[in-house]
Amino acid sequence: MRPSLTFWILAAALGFLLYALAVPKIGGHGEARLAAAKADIRGGIKSALEQYRVDNGHYPHNLQNLVQKTDDATNWHGPYFDPPRIPIDPWGNTYIYRCPGKHNPDSYDLLSMGPDQKEGTGDDISNWVK
Repeated sequence: MRPSLTFWILAAALGFLLYALAVPKIGGHGEARLAAAKADIRGGIKSALEQYRVDNGHYPHNLQNLVQKTDDATNWHGPYFDPPRIPIDPWGNTYIYRCPGKHNPDSYDLLSMGPDQKEGTGDDISNWVK
């Protein structure tokens, strides 16, 4: 039996709660933002993308498909975020999502442009090994 949507929402909420408790111990404000972006990419958004894939047999075309059903999502059980909105990174930008990914051609690329808000620089936070 596969985990229900409720399970994934509770798991994501627990992850965010643990993150919230850990952030004050991490250090400066900049480090907290980096930690928040990593938590989104490796936790909350990743979980939503994986649950969508399990439900529909493929990753969504864009992050908006996680909160709004499309015709090709035949077994959509969303929204996959609670509240139903796409997270933005700690610098106020949308996360960049590409499927298939350039770095992960069998799945997706997900990144935050980081503090300098420019893609392709050394401070980007991503779901691939650099």
